[in-house]
Amino acid sequence: MKFSGKLALVTGAAGGIGGTIVKQLRAEGARVAVADRDVSGVEADAHLPGNLLEASYADGLPQAALDALGGLDIVINNAGVITRGKVTETTDADWDLSVGVNVQAPFRICRAAIPLLAARGGGAIVNTASCWGLRPGPNHAVYCMTKAAIASLTQCMGMDHAHQNIRINAVCPNEVNTPMLRTGFIKRGFDPDTAVAELGRTVPLGRIAEPEDIADVVLFLASDAARYMCGSLVEVNGGKAVA
Repeated sequence: MKFSGKLALVTGAAGGIGGTIVKQLRAEGARVAVADRDVSGVEADAHLPGNLLEASYADGLPQAALDALGGLDIVINNAGVITRGKVTETTDADWDLSVGVNVQAPFRICRAAIPLLAARGGGAIVNTASCWGLRPGPNHAVYCMTKAAIASLTQCMGMDHAHQNIRINAVCPNEVNTPMLRTGFIKRGFDPDTAVAELGRTVPLGRIAEPEDIADVVLFLASDAARYMCGSLVEVNGGKAVA
C-alpha cells in the first residue's frame, strides 16, 4: 500500500488512462478526488465534476479536492484532447478546446495546487504530455504544440518548485488503446480493432500501450520511488518513435 494515507486529485478521471490511474491509486491506499465532465461512473472518494474550459472551475479544483479529502498530496493532470489536422485545417473552436484543456487547465491547476502542497511540506504533480510534444509528427499541429507547451511548463515548474519539496514531472505516451483513440478511428471510418492491431505492428514491442502501461508510470512518478526526479519527461512508447 505505497500510497497509504495519501490524498490525490486526478483530472480526466472518466477516460481510459484516468480511470485506470484512479483505480490503481485507490488499490494502493490513496483517497482520490476525481474531476471530469461526468464522473458519476467513477468509483472515488470525492467527485468534482465540471468543465476544465471554465477558468473558475480549474482554478478552484485543488482547493475543492483538499476540502473534500481533508488534504492534498498528489495532483495528476491527466485530462487531454486530440485535435487532428494541419494549421490550415484547424478552426478557432479546435484551438480553444486544445489550448484550454491541454495547457490552460493544467497551468491553472498547478498554479493553485503548488501553494497548497507547499503548505503541507511538499507533494507530487504529474502532468500528461506526449511523445508528439517532444518530437512532433504530421497532421497534428495544434495537438503537438499544446503537448510541447505542457512538457516545457513541467520542466520549468520542476526546477522552480523543487526547493519546496514539490516534485513536478510528466509522462509522455505514444498511442494508447483508449476509448478516445478508438472513437477517433471510428470517426475516420476505420474498424477500431483492426486499426489498433495494425498500429501495434508499427511498435517494436508489438502492440500499442494499454492504459495500465501509462498508469504504472504515473504512479511511479507520484510515489516516493521517484523522490529524486524533478522536471523529468518520461517517454512510454514501446520503443516507437513518432513518425
